[in-house]
Amino acid sequence: MSLEQELHKILASGLAAQSLQLSDDQQAKLVGFVLLIDKWNKAYNLTSVRDPKQMMVKHILDSLAIYPHLAKHEAKHIIDVGTGPGLPGMPLAIAFPDTAFTLLDSLGKRVRFMTQCVHSLKLSNVTPVQSRVEAHTPAQPYDIVLSRAFASLKDMLHWCQHLVNSDGQFLALKGQFPEDELKEVSDHYQVIKTESLTVPNLVGERHLVWIKKA
Repeated sequence: MSLEQELHKILASGLAAQSLQLSDDQQAKLVGFVLLIDKWNKAYNLTSVRDPKQMMVKHILDSLAIYPHLAKHEAKHIIDVGTGPGLPGMPLAIAFPDTAFTLLDSLGKRVRFMTQCVHSLKLSNVTPVQSRVEAHTPAQPYDIVLSRAFASLKDMLHWCQHLVNSDGQFLALKGQFPEDELKEVSDHYQVIKTESLTVPNLVGERHLVWIKKA
């Protein structure tokens, strides 16, 4: 079995376990994304995960774990801050082709990689942007600010407050339940809910925190 076939098998199994239905084309793009990370990783050091099969679990299935929660919100424009090589934004953009995703990172090599992915995978709903988050000024507010392992909740809200209006929400992907971080969220914000996530074949806790301006 080729690496590509193995990745397809891991992905299909993970999607079934999460009760997610993606088209053959979407699944092919997710596998293609992993192969691109693997190819570029040797020169660009995009992720500490070296095994493509582990990337499929730790990066793709982990990112897609929030799919059902995001699907409840009819967000038209989402920004993924501190996205690195495009996580979780790129897998989610493949899963939500009708939603516009801005993928923000301050490192040029990561943005160059994401730009290549957009071209190679023919993604019309993804815009990679190189900028520090506090310096990024969108033409219009985003519906959701998304982050995965980006910063503490307090810092995320401080740096990203200008990216949404009063209707916008902040969505943070965390590992263990961030009890101490939740205590530091200021009165200007309201923690809407926290949700526990299950990622197939992944050891460790995953939590999702929803926050909005008070």
